[in-house]
Amino acid sequence: MKRDLVSLADLTRADVDRLFATAARLKADLRAGRRHHELDQRTLALIFHKPSLRTRLSFEVAMTQLGGSSAFITEREIGMGSREPVSDVARVLSGYVDAIMIRTFDHDLARDLAHHASVPVINGLTDWLHPCQILADLFTLQEHGVDLDRAVIAYIGDGNNVANSWIEATRLFGLEVRVACPEGYEPDPKLVAQAGKSGPGRARVLRSAAEAAQGADVLYTDVWASMGQEAEREKRLPIFRPYQINRSILRMAKPGAFVMHCLPAHRGEEITEDIMEGPQSIIFPQAENRMHLEKAILFDFLLGKASSSGDSRSKPKRSKPKRPAARPRTGKRAGASATRPARSRRGR
Repeated sequence: MKRDLVSLADLTRADVDRLFATAARLKADLRAGRRHHELDQRTLALIFHKPSLRTRLSFEVAMTQLGGSSAFITEREIGMGSREPVSDVARVLSGYVDAIMIRTFDHDLARDLAHHASVPVINGLTDWLHPCQILADLFTLQEHGVDLDRAVIAYIGDGNNVANSWIEATRLFGLEVRVACPEGYEPDPKLVAQAGKSGPGRARVLRSAAEAAQGADVLYTDVWASMGQEAEREKRLPIFRPYQINRSILRMAKPGAFVMHCLPAHRGEEITEDIMEGPQSIIFPQAENRMHLEKAILFDFLLGKASSSGDSRSKPKRSKPKRPAARPRTGKRAGASATRPARSRRGR
């Protein structure tokens, strides 16, 4: 059955646990020099309406390291929804590739693409949600010994797509997510209202960065003006100034609390240089884990829960071709369809 990742609501806790186990194994294999070829002859389409460093490179390298390939496509080449209906694009791509990753402004466009495609669709970022980022963040925290069913996450800054996906994560884990932001810059109120009702965690929106940071296990931030909001940057700077992660805010968190940022960072704005480069920062391991977690998603979605089936390091076994049927005694050739095994589109 086709699986999509448009939001964290598409996953169960068992799905996430399996992804984390697969990511950990693939990461260990990479460090040990063990190669993977399971996605040989598989292709991932990368649709970008927004430029990116981490999203593009992490998915491209992920496919390469699993033996597959990727095809990069920009909005200018597609004109999705304007030059050509989303449904048509989805059906065409489904005939060419094995999965689609889209990074776009409009969340509904990503949802429509997933609805019409017959291959998995992965949300690489929309203006509403950023599920791959939060999965990588959760995986990173688990690697660093954080109990994801007890942790307090203090998200300080703009209530953007990253904040929304953190709130969505309360469906899966017993997290307490505190979002500290200025009035008028809150995360989606519907997601906040649902937190605690649809899962084990809870979410709160606060006005005080200090209150959010009090006793927190993790301090998390993002840029104050996201891509597409550059014209608002000068207006936002004074509004968000009280929401900077700095030494005084870090002192209010739990001793040994981790500092995270999804990048790119504007050092000296949402986070100070000394905190970003300090011993409690796990920002760059967090960035690296985007690739490992996305490898796990591709591995799992394209091979079908493969992480639980034995040694993932070897190539999948191929079925032996059928032996040709014996020729009829009359001397006439048997029909090719009777002797040739059916070809799978996935095996091309």
